[in-house]
Amino acid sequence: MASGSGGLSVAVIIILVIFGGIIQLVIAILVIRCVQNMRKSSIDARMHPSCSETGSMDPSLSHESRIEMKPIEEFLFRIMKEKPIRFTPQNLVDFTQNFVEKLGSGGNGTVFKGQFPNGVQVAVKVLHGTSSKKAEEQFMAEVGTIGRTYHLNLVKLYGFCFDEMTKALVYEYMEKGSLDQYLFDQAQERIEFRKLYEIAVGTAKGIRYLHEECQQKIVHYDIKPANILLTTEFVPKIADFGLAKLCERNKLKTHSVVAFGGRGTPGYAAPEMWSPSPVTHKVDVYSFGMLLFEMLGKRKNFDAKQAESKEWFPVWVWNRFEQGEIKSIIEESGVEEKDREKVERLCLVALKCIQHQPEERPTMNCVVQVLEGRDTNPVVNNPFKHIEPYSVDISMWSSMTSTTATFSTSTGVGSSS
Repeated sequence: MASGSGGLSVAVIIILVIFGGIIQLVIAILVIRCVQNMRKSSIDARMHPSCSETGSMDPSLSHESRIEMKPIEEFLFRIMKEKPIRFTPQNLVDFTQNFVEKLGSGGNGTVFKGQFPNGVQVAVKVLHGTSSKKAEEQFMAEVGTIGRTYHLNLVKLYGFCFDEMTKALVYEYMEKGSLDQYLFDQAQERIEFRKLYEIAVGTAKGIRYLHEECQQKIVHYDIKPANILLTTEFVPKIADFGLAKLCERNKLKTHSVVAFGGRGTPGYAAPEMWSPSPVTHKVDVYSFGMLLFEMLGKRKNFDAKQAESKEWFPVWVWNRFEQGEIKSIIEESGVEEKDREKVERLCLVALKCIQHQPEERPTMNCVVQVLEGRDTNPVVNNPFKHIEPYSVDISMWSSMTSTTATFSTSTGVGSSS
């Protein structure tokens, strides 16, 4: 009995020791967790402003000292979304409901309206002749330029499709279409002059971004109303980068273009595009100047269908401007007297941009400064002194443009021209 009782006591002692150890371990874990929670509470108190008994913020803690993960996550998500996505041909069929609604077509492609599964509307540009070298060059030009940019006044490229049979680009959809229909289509609603002026400033900022703010300078080569697309609020976005080229910032010349098979569109192409002269980003400046004349006069600078002979509008503007007859320009353009200063700035910028020699044209940053009224004393020379004493009329200019060179043109996303 004694030995049995002694064995039982030893067993009880062992059980009590084990049980006591477990209790101590549990207590230790609870203490550690309490310390961790206290530290976390202390960190949270430093990250978020504490409130006093009156409910006011602790003045010692600024908004900048708080760390919020949600905005950072949203920022990183947006960065990832900005990269163009590669779509499949079936994706395009799904987006466009099998290419039902055509927005427009031209020599280089056809544009269809589409929609992403999340409801975002898009414009799908399917390139013509997908097996041709020209289609490949246009595809690479657009993806290689607009695909690496992000600016309020440039159309956004969501993605692309590239395979042996299909080459397409998926852009954001512009509800109001292209600028040309508001300038030249008599059946279309007119845009008031002040809104047109805002469109001019926005377009200038977009070109300035391409020339001066991108990591690599981008020359568009085809600035014209058909390639200026408009949002619901008439915010301008430059489109159609099928002719665009990248060039190094430390190089003045981009490449030479010979007359036949040159780039650009008659009525907007700079003089150096007509000859094997070196071509620079100043060709875009020239085209922008011609665009301003069309915004001012609501007429095309070059129209091969126009038979009657009359003074070329840019020359007419220069003659009135030189003589200080701004009122005549205002009346001809149908602008109110209260916008006289804006009309004068628009004329001045347009005349500076179309100077015959590229080096005499301003940078787009200078253009923006003048349009915004930050450069109030610019000087402009006669841009037509190289053709004087000849008078320039529409028929003569049409003859010159139609016989000197053949141009390749491209169609803007969502435009029909």
